[in-house]
Amino acid sequence: MGAIRARKETGLLFIDFRWEGKRCREQTNLRDNATNRRKLEKMLQQIESEIKLGRFDYARFFPESKSAENSVFNTSPIKSIGTALNTTTEDGAEQKGPLFSVFIEEWLVESQITWRRSHQVNIRGMIDKYYLPAFGTVGVGNITRADLLKFRSSLAKVSGRNGNITLSANRINKIMDPLRRIFEEAADRYDFTTPFVRIKPLKVPRSDVQPFTLAEVRLIIDSVRPDFKNYYTVRFFSGMRTGEIDGLKWKYVDFERRVIMVRETIVAGEEDYTKTDSSQRDIAMCGPVFDALENQYRATGAMSEYVFCNLQGLPVDHNNITKRVWYPLLSHLGLEKRRPYQSRHTAATLWLAAGEAPEWIARQMGHANTEMLFKVYSRYVPNLTRRDGSAFERLLLQGQSSLPSQVIEAIKQEVQA
Repeated sequence: MGAIRARKETGLLFIDFRWEGKRCREQTNLRDNATNRRKLEKMLQQIESEIKLGRFDYARFFPESKSAENSVFNTSPIKSIGTALNTTTEDGAEQKGPLFSVFIEEWLVESQITWRRSHQVNIRGMIDKYYLPAFGTVGVGNITRADLLKFRSSLAKVSGRNGNITLSANRINKIMDPLRRIFEEAADRYDFTTPFVRIKPLKVPRSDVQPFTLAEVRLIIDSVRPDFKNYYTVRFFSGMRTGEIDGLKWKYVDFERRVIMVRETIVAGEEDYTKTDSSQRDIAMCGPVFDALENQYRATGAMSEYVFCNLQGLPVDHNNITKRVWYPLLSHLGLEKRRPYQSRHTAATLWLAAGEAPEWIARQMGHANTEMLFKVYSRYVPNLTRRDGSAFERLLLQGQSSLPSQVIEAIKQEVQA
């Protein structure tokens, strides 16, 4: 068992432990008091835990140590979580915990094992672009709520994508959200209060989907290049996400049962698990989808495992298709410029308009329940079906003998309004 001890001659604490059959003692600049002992005891617990797991990295904890320079100990160039425990801030105050830049690398290594590859890339990008420039040289425990609010305000001045002048409120929230988890973990390890308190997400305007009408869908499918007709037919009438259709393989197309089995997706050019567990689903093929896939099988079934592929048999690049096929086609047809993802929204609204059961539609879409369905899509149904309350009025009038006449009249006026 290791221990936290103090040198008699200096009164400074040091860590005393054994590793690889050797006694290791690492000096700190911390005075011998209860607070500093608690900090080092937590660090020692982590060291001993990693030694037991067989993954202790001496250089990561003590990169300044002479022992870390020895070939026996020097196993990693990553800087230590514990290094910053014996430093002070620029204004002379005690630094709380390691530098933010040190801790976040540790947090990333520990967390990313549970993430999808695309999420790992996304978080790494935010760390390098936003977090490190703002907080990298500051002790993780010295960052205040005011610092976080200033950081969020600075994000509102960053140029957005796709022609947006600034980052959207939704994007800013997505950048801030991992910080909450980072500081919660750091506060727990180094015994300070997380600064991420009373910081609520920015209000995000309600998302506005723009589904196509059935007439527009038919116009698009009839007008698109012949080699993409099957692709867009499946997109519009299956409700599949972009990564799901681009990563669709023939082994997941069951012509006998007339179902598409969604089991994988392609994100950032790599095969991955579906967006959520509920996204793992079987989609019933309607007639146009069944015919389109049969036609596509005759075209690519023998050349690739992917349903929609390029000449090399690799999955199609949806960004390339969008720029070279989708947007030029909408412009040619005089239709408003909309993202191809609207094909998924279109499928949902057409199913609702046709009177399909909401539970069935939710399963087709890969939603866990019908909440999203009613929240996002139901407002489009009256325009598509002309079901504007008249069916309810007829139901009430059929049983008018059991209702007072003034109630029936009030209901009629309310429906007409």
